[in-house]
Amino acid sequence: MKEYINSRLVKSEELNHHGTLFAGRTAEWFVESAFIAASSTVGNPQNVVCLNIHGLLFRHPVNKGEIVKFTSKVVHLGKTSIAVYTKMETEIAKTTPVDGFITFITVDENGQKIPHGLILDEAQDEEEMAIREMFANMR
Repeated sequence: MKEYINSRLVKSEELNHHGTLFAGRTAEWFVESAFIAASSTVGNPQNVVCLNIHGLLFRHPVNKGEIVKFTSKVVHLGKTSIAVYTKMETEIAKTTPVDGFITFITVDENGQKIPHGLILDEAQDEEEMAIREMFANMR
């Protein structure tokens, strides 16, 4: 599946009391990046809602002035569900502070689940196969 990439500059207003990137802001950007991948794949953001953020583990602090890059890719499709893997990387420090999965579902205008009719393509490489297997083992 296609990769969706977006970047952010960590500014003073994104910092916590330790002077590093606030976890809440990280989570917001993380979900937004995954949502872009899911809704772009479906073709209509009005039909996509977040169902589950599968635990975020913050491995490294991120400092002010850092540029963070989010890469998101659909890795599993159910009848109404769309699982997205997102990885946040730092451009300057060259770390991966956060990565994980978010599951979205497709809904109609009344909020009822509807099938999306999508089919997952073949994994492009061993890394993508490993990510898909990791998600399958979580379920």
